[in-house]
Formats: sequence, C-alpha cells, structure tokens
Amino acid sequence: MKKYLNILFFTLLVFNVSKAQGLLNKKEITFTRQDSLRGSITKERVWWDVLNYHLDIKVNPVDSTITGSNTIGYKVLQEYNVMQLDLQNPMEIYKVIQDGKELKHKREGNAFFINLLANQTVGAKKELTVFYGGKPRIAVNAPWDGGISWKKDRNGKWFIGSSCQGLGASVWWPNKDHMYDEVENMLISVNAPKNLMAVSNGRLQSVKELKDGTKTFNWYVSNPINNYGVNINIGDYVSFSEKFKGEKGDLDCTYYVLKDNLAKAKKQFQDAPRMLKAFEHWFGPYPFYEDSYKLVEAPYLGMEHQSSVTYGNGFENGYLGRDLSGTGWGLKFDFIIIHESGHEWFANNITYKDIADMWIHESFTNYSESLFVEYYYGKQAGYEYVKGLRKSIQNDKPIIGNYDVNNEGSGDMYYKGANMLHTLRQNVNDDQKWRTILRGLNKTFYHQTVTTKQIEDYLSTATGINLNTFFNQYLRDTRIPTLEYFFKDNKVSFRWANCVTGFDMPIRITLNGVEQVIKPKTQWQNTNTKTDKTVLEINSNYYVASFNITD
Repeated sequence: MKKYLNILFFTLLVFNVSKAQGLLNKKEITFTRQDSLRGSITKERVWWDVLNYHLDIKVNPVDSTITGSNTIGYKVLQEYNVMQLDLQNPMEIYKVIQDGKELKHKREGNAFFINLLANQTVGAKKELTVFYGGKPRIAVNAPWDGGISWKKDRNGKWFIGSSCQGLGASVWWPNKDHMYDEVENMLISVNAPKNLMAVSNGRLQSVKELKDGTKTFNWYVSNPINNYGVNINIGDYVSFSEKFKGEKGDLDCTYYVLKDNLAKAKKQFQDAPRMLKAFEHWFGPYPFYEDSYKLVEAPYLGMEHQSSVTYGNGFENGYLGRDLSGTGWGLKFDFIIIHESGHEWFANNITYKDIADMWIHESFTNYSESLFVEYYYGKQAGYEYVKGLRKSIQNDKPIIGNYDVNNEGSGDMYYKGANMLHTLRQNVNDDQKWRTILRGLNKTFYHQTVTTKQIEDYLSTATGINLNTFFNQYLRDTRIPTLEYFFKDNKVSFRWANCVTGFDMPIRITLNGVEQVIKPKTQWQNTNTKTDKTVLEINSNYYVASFNITD
C-alpha cells in the first residue's frame, strides 16, 4: 500500500507543479500596434523584395550623430504604392527621392510609410534613396540592450560600435527591418575622423580622404545579410591577417584591434583558425568565403555580425575569464571567439524569419561550444561541457516566443536548447550520422531565412524519428520530462510523466549493470528484471529527470 500511496502523492505533485507552470506559460503579455508593425510582414512590406542597399553615412563622434542616406534597390512582387521603412526614434527621415522626385512620407512611431508616385509593376526592379539623420539610441548595456556605443580608448581616441539584435537595425539606419527578407548584397560607406579606421562587413573596397579631414571607408558585402548582422566599428585600429586553408580553399582572415592590444591579440586570436577547423568539420564550409572572416575589437562583449564578428572578451579564455559550464573545459577556449563565430553558421547562414524562433540561432550555437571542445579534447570532454551548462537552465517560459510582434522566447534557448540537441544526439546514437545532419542543415538552408517548422521537419526526416512531441516538450513547454519507475515482482514498471501528451522518447538506461534502450510512453509499461535487487540508472546525457517511486 505504501508504494501506491507514494505513486498517488508524486502524481498529484507533478499535476500541481505542471498546472502552476502551465499558468505561468499562459501569462498574458500585452503587445502594441508598434510591436505588430515591427514584428509582422505587413501589407506595406510583403509587396517588395529588397535586393541591395547602399548605406552611406557620416559618423560624428563629437555630437553622437549619424547622418547620411540609404539607397534601396528592390523588386516589385505585387502592385502596391505604399512602402514601409523603419527608423527608430529619435532618428528622422528627412526626405525620400525616387526618379528625381521627392515622395511624401508619414511617420507612425518607428515605422515610416512612403507614398510612391511611379507605377510599381510586378517584376520591375526599382530604387529609391532615403536621407536621414539624428542621434541614435545610446547602447545601455551592449549587446543585450543595444544601440551605438560611444566610448574612448585608453589613449583618449574614439572607440565606437553598433549592436542591435532584437532592438533592430533601424535603431541607427533606415531599412526594411524584418528578418524574413535579407538583402542580397550591400555597400556600406562609413565616413569617420581621419585618425581612425571604420570597419564593417564584407571586404574593404576603397578608402577616400576628404578635404574636411575625414575618411570614407567603403565595404562591400556580396552575400545575403540580415539587418542586425550589419555593423560599424570605429577606432584606432591596427590589423594583421592570415589565410585559413579550408574546405573551399583559402579563406582570408583579418583581425582588427586597438593598437595597444596587438601583441595580446596575436596570441589570443589563434583560437580563430582552431574554431574554423572544428566548425567546418561539424557544420560544413564557412558560409561567407567571398566576404572573408574578420574579428574586430569592440567596446562591448561581442556580437555575431556577419563576416565582422565583434570581440570584447579581454583577450582571455572563458567568458570574461569564467567557465560557464563549471567543468574546467570552458577555460580551454575564448568563449566570444568560439560562440560568436559559431553564429556564422547558425544565425548568419541559417537565419530565423521571426525572432520568436531565435532558438535556431542560440541553441545550435550554444551547442557548438561543446562540439568545439569535443573536436579538440574528446567526446567525453564535450559531453561534460554541455551537461555542465544545465545549472543555468531556468525553465521559466517556453523557448519559442510570440510570433509577429518581435518577441523572443526564454533565455533557456541557450543552455536548455543546447541540451535538447545533445539529447536528440543520443537518440540518433550515430556520431557520423549526427555530423551529416548538422552539415546537411547548413547545406539545405544555405543563405536562407527559416521557421521552426522547417528545422523540425528537416530533423525528423534526417533522423528518421517523428520528433513532434520531442520539440513540443523542449521548445513549447517548461517541464522537465520525468521517467517514473518502480519495481515489483521481478519487473520494473515505467512511464513518462510531467510531459506533453503523447511524449514517447526512447531512452538509454542501465538496468542491473546492463545498458539497454527502453521506449516509455505516458502509460505504464514494464519489463522483466529477473531479480528483486534491481538498480536502474538513466544515461546522464539525456536532459530528463527520474523518480523511483519505490523509495
């Protein structure tokens, strides 16, 4: 009777915890029209496809302003004559010109609606130029609470950088600020004081000295790029270069750092080619050979700007000197170099259409840290690293956010997301197949924007496993699936509890010293143990809980 009272007590406990978490998950969040204008594919966006930008700006450190223009090339997909562009307060659009004529525009918060005069014929390729300026938002806590960071280096020279994921690139330049539509190529012209260097995405095409004592640096990006991946960095930079012999040939790698940090950077940035070697092994070729790879010192921790990864980790291993996993393995590499560069595959190559699916960027990239460790220090080391991150999982709200309102999900997309993928790897249970799956993701969705469904469907097909309930459990629910079990009459009975309906993930256990795979469902099942003296251990690489209700 005691056994069954224990079963009843634990079942009620799980029910009450699940009910409370369900209420938490359903907590209402209020969204505004501005959220919808920013986060949805409005009728003023859907009718045109952005082809190219020429962002031509002057950065004025003395008064913290940016002025200039953005010439937008686009293709007409549907006949319509109102275009939505985005630029956040307190920045202003001064005028818009198309075919030599000034167009009327109306502002609604951070969205501008441009009334076009010319016929917008389906299939036509058109362009217009937006002139703008103002004092962009100053970054409060970059890169998480971003904008423009206006700092000075130890020698009193300006040290400036942009960071805007989530907040949006429209915080400092006008564009079609929704992730679903990536520009195909881009010219970025940055005018800065002549004693400084401006570094941006892609390759430096030219530098022009002007009579007013400034220089304009022209950078060209030949691959599709997401808006928040566009960045500017201005400082008293020096550079050094090397060629990485990769899967697609020689990859140009250039490193830009403040001149006082050159010696430290030459030592610390040796992690860059190590990263490239490991990630090309796991994920396939670096996705932007044409645009090169750059590490650029920035006045904040770092960010995954495409082909221009920013760095501010103090030239030391770990995350600002700390091991996030608590295992010791996190001090074997520079966290910012490895993590932010991992985003070149998962964020810049494969990009979410809606920030609600930000897990596609962060879960795979967080998991890439353990793959880096595994590549250099062995499988056990990589496994220890990713499991060590579990202590930071909150299970506060679902990993997937709300769609169409620019809302990201829980920060668990990092550590829980990595452990979700590690759990999936256990079910694949074939290292070569797992590597093929990761490389296949980057090949199948090369330079594309994607949805969670596309990634889920790909992984279900590639693994040969129906993963519907698996992803519902880990992406859309906050509960940790719990394997309940008890022993009776030379049998062990087991089931999944604290989980979504129909959760049926197989799991490796060790029963009386013998490893085997069981296939629990949410209904009780059992298997013979041949003895009452039974010990059941769950493979620790699965992110699950267990409860022996015999005890």
